[in-house]
Amino acid sequence: MHEGKTERIQPGLTRREFGKLLAVSCAVAQAGRLSASPARRLKCGHTGITWGFKPDTAEQAITDVGSLGFHGYETFGQVLEAWESKGGLKRVLDEHKLPLVSGYCTFNMVDPTKRTDEIAKMVRWGGLIKKCGGRVSVMGPNPVDRNTYDFKAHQADIIASLNETSKALTDIGLVPVLHQHTGTCVMTRDEVYGVMEKVDTRYVKFGPDVGQLAKGGNDPVQVVRDFLPIIRHVHLKDWDGGPYWLEYCPLGRGKVDLPKVLDLLESSGNDLMIMAELDGTANAPMTPLEAATINRNYLQSEGYSFRSGA
Repeated sequence: MHEGKTERIQPGLTRREFGKLLAVSCAVAQAGRLSASPARRLKCGHTGITWGFKPDTAEQAITDVGSLGFHGYETFGQVLEAWESKGGLKRVLDEHKLPLVSGYCTFNMVDPTKRTDEIAKMVRWGGLIKKCGGRVSVMGPNPVDRNTYDFKAHQADIIASLNETSKALTDIGLVPVLHQHTGTCVMTRDEVYGVMEKVDTRYVKFGPDVGQLAKGGNDPVQVVRDFLPIIRHVHLKDWDGGPYWLEYCPLGRGKVDLPKVLDLLESSGNDLMIMAELDGTANAPMTPLEAATINRNYLQSEGYSFRSGA
């Protein structure tokens, strides 16, 4: 820089002018980041459990979930089976233009003497999921007495059962995902890792429930991070340990770090739908529609879009 001259670092701008412009630009950019929700790639559905487990609650659940603009729906294998005598659940789903994404199907993973029959049941339910347009079979572990349960004694049978069942479901064109669950044979951190690190992940994928993970004493963010490459489904549920909804709560009102979970899922590039969930109970302080509305609004605040006209 020569004395008596003003250094110009860009045509028409002095260093001082450029510095002021840069400061203003940074402030505007920062304000934009703070005010705008992150762009989201994935779509969001809702499970039917908020309305209950019985087949006769499915129609109202589909009506409400469709009215809120969710992109998909999940029901239970036994509900799909019960609706077959009434012409199938697809009629109701089509009426509300709401796709079925998945079916939650519980089966016995620990008793090898029941494996053949249990696989047949899972394939039968899987056929009903496909008939209604779904593509994911959510494999729910069987309940056990947690006071006496010995995971190590059953680990090999659980892994064999998951491998064989998942191969059979893959053969009919479904994506099988393990859904860990409190009060079942796969609940704790050691059980989740002891199964998912040993199954054949060519067939067995992971469909975590982040609220169930938290209630079971796990760190949901860490579990999602560790198994992110094989996650193909997720139940997005919050947990507060409170008196309602089996200690769960609407999204954004509990202890689960949902934004971090969502950021991880978005970064994965995996083909999946986020399924909002809240277990329905008789003592709930609001209706299922009101609870699902809170879930929808929370997801909107996180940058997710919903079907128009809902």
